[in-house]
Amino acid sequence: MTDHGDSVLRHPGFVLFWFARVAGTVGYQMMIVAVGWQLYALTSNPFDLGLIGLIQFIPAILLVLVIGQAADRCDRRLLLMGCQVIEAIAVTTLLIAVLTGTTSRTLILGVAFIMGVARAFEVTVTQIIVPALVPLRLVPRAVAGSATANQTATIAGPALGGLLYALGPQIVYATCLALFVLAAVLLILIRIERMPAAREPFSPKVFFAGFSYIRTHPVIFGVISLDLFAVLLGGVTALLPVFARDIYLEGPWALGLLRAAPAAGALTMALALTRWPPERHIGTRLFAAVAAYGIATIVFALSSSLIVALAALMVLGASDMVSVVIRMTLVQLGTPDAVRGRVTAVNGLFIGASNQLGEFRAGTMAAWFGTIPAVLIGGIGTLMIVALWSRLFPDLARVDRLEAMKP
Repeated sequence: MTDHGDSVLRHPGFVLFWFARVAGTVGYQMMIVAVGWQLYALTSNPFDLGLIGLIQFIPAILLVLVIGQAADRCDRRLLLMGCQVIEAIAVTTLLIAVLTGTTSRTLILGVAFIMGVARAFEVTVTQIIVPALVPLRLVPRAVAGSATANQTATIAGPALGGLLYALGPQIVYATCLALFVLAAVLLILIRIERMPAAREPFSPKVFFAGFSYIRTHPVIFGVISLDLFAVLLGGVTALLPVFARDIYLEGPWALGLLRAAPAAGALTMALALTRWPPERHIGTRLFAAVAAYGIATIVFALSSSLIVALAALMVLGASDMVSVVIRMTLVQLGTPDAVRGRVTAVNGLFIGASNQLGEFRAGTMAAWFGTIPAVLIGGIGTLMIVALWSRLFPDLARVDRLEAMKP
């Protein structure tokens, strides 16, 4: 971003949001590494690792319509602050359990549910607040810039969590607590640059407007559902503790590296997209990126080397970042602000389904067929989804420019 007139860094609200997202996501990623390692050490059952994902997804299903209404009618900044408070309460519960020696499988799964509530709101509001922090012409750059915050944190969080776990899980959880508090403080300081317009009076039609809008716009429906099924099938993160301990015969540090590798690839790609956002052949690029995601998953499944596995995960993360930026920009630019919260809440439900249910799918299939076959089947399934969706949603494949999506 050499042209300062087009730099998102000139907008203080976005800069504060960027650092808040880094702090909150680092805390969350550190917490997930510690929880995954603790739970697998307690039960040695990969199904339990997948169960964490399922439990975190349940609140997204139960609250999807509430989240959309809240995001469209409430102060989005305050909603994000509330998410940080809930996450702070959750990690404090784990910290107390470690200090008192009362950690259990039931407690960990209960905390996962609490985190699921916060994440259900956070995934939606984090997306829709971005257009209010910068001028509309900078939204694609801001989306990519926000993604760099997420990926920077997703690199640093697991690596730092894995290293600090050697000193004890209580050190990890105490650090997470401090980061959630820091994120909340930064969010307090944000001033919204452009406030949303007045909302319609509440009615059943308004309540279900998010689903209705997606159903009647094939490009939006296609891009959201493509991501849902690709990540649902190709997700591997839930099984990384198994790869680290049982396949590569290493400790928590290897788990941290494995969790950080996709984010390293994604961050590299996000930085490139911030400088050179996609402008032409958007649909073709999207399908190519998802296909690359599936191929990288297959390579990871077949790798017997930690180094090759890390490289495959980096490619997986980079290709997923292309898909994420295109999808988020299409959804944000293709949706009027009056209904954006409800549409993004449904999108957030799909994201939760792809991530959390993808983890449950991976854990269940690993328990049934073995860890490597579970990942391999997922990668092949992702390639099949790309081929099928290119035929089911030809309008999506033909999208050329993002600007054409503005309502």
